[in-house]
Amino acid sequence: MTTDSGRRVVITGLGAVTPIGNTLAEYWEGLMSGRNGIGSITLFDASRHDCRIAGEVKGFDPHAHMERKEAKRTDRFAQFAIAASKMALADGNFKITDLNSEQVGVMIGTGIGGLKVMEEQQEINLTRGPDRCSPFMAAMMIATWRRA
Repeated sequence: MTTDSGRRVVITGLGAVTPIGNTLAEYWEGLMSGRNGIGSITLFDASRHDCRIAGEVKGFDPHAHMERKEAKRTDRFAQFAIAASKMALADGNFKITDLNSEQVGVMIGTGIGGLKVMEEQQEINLTRGPDRCSPFMAAMMIATWRRA
């Protein structure tokens, strides 16, 4: 693969956190077997919504991929990205070192970040007051880079 500037890009590993599998092997097996990741919404009460089905990621444990403190300060969408990035590094048997760190990147796409954090913090603001909101709210919501 080459970039617009003609520089070569190498994909060394893959990672996946999806509604049909939380590892690359589970995801691939899900694709090959035609498994459907769509089901009833379980992460929030969807009873007042017209649509009550979604492709939720189930059985994901962020603590398997990051320290408890980091997981607490990171929205679920970013936890998925961090986990998949770490899986891709492991899949490619690739180690980031001081010598190569400036040449390594991870491509992640997101339209908007932590809506769950925004909703939770707004509820805290309304019920308990603004001084009870997390000082990490903005950092938890936005898609930022982190070194794996």
